[in-house]
Amino acid sequence: MYQFQCDYNEGAHPRIMEKLLQTNLEQTVGYGEDHYCEEAREAIRKAVGRPDADVHFLVGGTQTNATVISSILRPYQGVLCASTGHINVHETGAIEHGGHKVLAVEARNGLLGSEQIRTAMQLHLAEDGPEHTVQPGMVYISFSSELGTVYSLRQLREIRAACREYGLPLFIDGARMGYGLASEGCDVTLQDIAELADVFYLGGTKQGALFGEAVVILNETLKKDFRYYIKQNGGMLAKGRLLGIQFLTLFEDGLYFEVSQHAVNQAMRIRDAFKAKGFEMLVQSPSNQQFPILDNVTLRRLSEKFLFSVWQKVDDEHTAVRFCTSWATRPEAVDALLAEL
Repeated sequence: MYQFQCDYNEGAHPRIMEKLLQTNLEQTVGYGEDHYCEEAREAIRKAVGRPDADVHFLVGGTQTNATVISSILRPYQGVLCASTGHINVHETGAIEHGGHKVLAVEARNGLLGSEQIRTAMQLHLAEDGPEHTVQPGMVYISFSSELGTVYSLRQLREIRAACREYGLPLFIDGARMGYGLASEGCDVTLQDIAELADVFYLGGTKQGALFGEAVVILNETLKKDFRYYIKQNGGMLAKGRLLGIQFLTLFEDGLYFEVSQHAVNQAMRIRDAFKAKGFEMLVQSPSNQQFPILDNVTLRRLSEKFLFSVWQKVDDEHTAVRFCTSWATRPEAVDALLAEL
């Protein structure tokens, strides 16, 4: 049985496991204040082209989103995001649990547009007493999105302009940042992300690490006391060096980008094979997530040999599913899927 249901089925890249084993009995200080974490911070600052960036390591994506958002918003504010955004559909109300409303906006193919941000702000300000409703206090987007779609540089600049117009910090969820940057036709670089975002993070859990995410804060006003927020939100790892070692390994020789490209290459093989057989796609995704629409017979037959996610019912006879590749997807697994098709 070959598995394509998510991009974190496997453990970690062998180079990370080797480094963790080599350093296993070393003694270091805890909570991310060790020399491995500092070296990893420097490697990330170099990769994003911002020596002034604050870099923090957290244990997982939900803790990261909750921590960043709670650190930015005032008690009466909420966060604007696409209706399909991860914080709206896949984190069990973690943001609301922390006291902030997710202000979901209908978005096309998972991508929030600058005009939707402006419209949301205009509607709020047009209220008869806007203080009676939750005030939009920041914007959240994902790169790549929950549907595998990717913002262009032009779209990101337009979003940045809308955020600046209304004084909204821009937070980019980068759980799949590497896959987005490696996606087909992408004209965005990591340096562009660092230029346009107030804060973003680089995913490790889905991109070759055992666990962990790296938060990169660019806006000076958001840097103060961030470690307090990490601790309060359960995102701080006592054995912090385990995170530092992983991100240092991912970024010291370009491994992060290498494994991302591998995942996208395998996803493109899957996409092209489905299209060649006449299957329609739910969305046109250029990244590691592909969403073919299967008839009931094909769905049943493929389910006998492959694991993948059932995404949404299209009609009584057709269902959109998700095939997800990763840094560890074996070409022979894709070969088997293509042969079955």
